[in-house]
Amino acid sequence: MFMPRLASVAALSMAFSASVAAQPSTQTILLWSYGYSPRPIHLRAGQPVTLTFVNRSGNSHDFVARSFFANSRIVAGDVMDGMIDLRGGQTKSVRLVPSAGTYKAHCSHFFHRQLGMTDVIIVR
Repeated sequence: MFMPRLASVAALSMAFSASVAAQPSTQTILLWSYGYSPRPIHLRAGQPVTLTFVNRSGNSHDFVARSFFANSRIVAGDVMDGMIDLRGGQTKSVRLVPSAGTYKAHCSHFFHRQLGMTDVIIVR
């Protein structure tokens, strides 16, 4: 009597774990004048992830990572020419599957990179 119930509980537990594992994770990336957080950004290769970019500044900024986006499979979101462009206070999300590697990111606005608006994306 206990064995069938135990097997049922185990099967339900494994099914729940598999469905949770299949859900993409979310990584929030904050932008402000003149930085990004987290620093560096860590992602898992081959694992779906939603990157949510939040511009905390009143000014526009962008997140340029051409090599990273080119080597990722974009599932949803607006990535134009390897860049996410955000107006002041704007939030945008991109769902993707990243490929292993180490990638550089920066803000392309005048002098922002020199003021420290750079980041590294590490995908293992």
